Amino acid sequence: MLEQKLHTAVVSMIMLMVLMGCASPAVIPSTSTPLPPTQPVPAAAPATTVPLETASASAQTLTVLTHDSFAISDALVKQFEAENNVHLAFIKGGDAGAVLNKAVLSKENPQADVFYGVDNTFISRAIKADIFDAYNSPLLKTNRSEFDLDPQHRLLAVDYGDVCINYDKAYFKNKKLAVPAVLEDLTRPEYKGQLVVENPATSSTGLAFMLATVAQYGPDHFLDYWKKLKENDVMIVDGWEAAYYTQFSGSSGKGPQSLVVSYGTSPAAELVFAKEPLKEAPTASIVGPNTCFRQVEFVGILKGTKQRALAEKWVDFMLSKPFQEDMPLQMFVFPVDSQAALPDAFKQYIQVPDKPASLSPDTIDSQRDSWIEAWRAAMLQ
Repeated sequence: MLEQKLHTAVVSMIMLMVLMGCASPAVIPSTSTPLPPTQPVPAAAPATTVPLETASASAQTLTVLTHDSFAISDALVKQFEAENNVHLAFIKGGDAGAVLNKAVLSKENPQADVFYGVDNTFISRAIKADIFDAYNSPLLKTNRSEFDLDPQHRLLAVDYGDVCINYDKAYFKNKKLAVPAVLEDLTRPEYKGQLVVENPATSSTGLAFMLATVAQYGPDHFLDYWKKLKENDVMIVDGWEAAYYTQFSGSSGKGPQSLVVSYGTSPAAELVFAKEPLKEAPTASIVGPNTCFRQVEFVGILKGTKQRALAEKWVDFMLSKPFQEDMPLQMFVFPVDSQAALPDAFKQYIQVPDKPASLSPDTIDSQRDSWIEAWRAAMLQ
C-alpha cells in the first residue's frame, strides 16, 4: 500500500493516505513518490534513533531498514529497548521497491540488521537476491497460513491490507445512482469521468489496482479493459495524494471524481482522524470479486548482521500481540496474527473483500515490468 510515528492526529491522517493522482489520459504531475502497501505518511529523516534513558551506555544498536510508511508507538519502542537493553535505529529509505533496491545494492556491506516492508509484489525478487537469512520464529504458529509465502522463512508476514476503489457516499446518494459493484461497471456511461486512478509506474496503489485487473481479465485482455476505462474518461495521476486529496470528492468534498483507487482502510482513517467527530465514514469501499488487490508485507533478517540474536528478538516482537495490535491505527493495516484484537474503527467501518484479487509472486516478478510498459503505451501515449 512511509514514515515514523506521526506527531499529531491531523498529520497522521494527511500522511496516512498518499494514494495517487489522476488525469484523463494525460497525467497530472505529483510530487509524491512510489508508495508501499500501507497508508502513506510523511518521510522522516534518513535515519532516526529513538533514545531510551534507561538503556545502559553499553547497549548495542539494532538497525531496522523500512519503507517510509513504517510507524510504531513510542511506548512499544521503549518497551523493546528496555527489555533487551538495546537502542533501535530506523532507516527509512523511500517506498518498498526503492528500499529493496538499496538492500540489494548494499548486500556485501548491509546498512541494517533487519528489513521490514517487502511486499508480495516484490517478494520473489527479494528472495532471488539472496539477502535474507532464514528464521523460523516460534510466533509463526499464530499467523494466518495463507500469508506464509516463503516456506524457508527468509521473509515472514507481518501485516496485510487491500487496495480497493473507494467511493463518495454522499455523491451516490444525492445522484440516486447505484454504486458500481464490479470492475466492469466502471466502464458504463453513468460513471463516465468519475474514476481517478494512480499510475502503476509511479504508485504502489496504482500498481496494485493494475494487478487486480490482470487477475480479473488475464494478461492477454487486461489492456482491453483499460482501453474501455480510457474511453470512459478515467483520470490518471502520479500519486495517491493527488488522487485522494485533490481529485476525490469524498475526502476534500471539492474534487470532481466520486471514485478513487485507495485503501480498504481509508474509510476508517476518515473517521479516526476527522477534525470533527463523525457518526459514520463519508466514504466506503467496493469489495466485489477481484475489485481489491491484497498486499502482504514481510520482515526478514539481513545476511551479514552482527546482531543475529537481537534481530530474531525484533522479528518476534513484530509478530507478537502487542505490536500486532498497535499496528492497525499506526499504519492502517491488518495484523497477520489471527488472535490479535482489532480496533473498533476497523470492526465497524472497514469492508473486507471475500475474494480479493491475487497473482502468484513469481508471476508478478516475471511480468510486472512488461505489464507496466504495456499499460503506459496504451494509456499515456
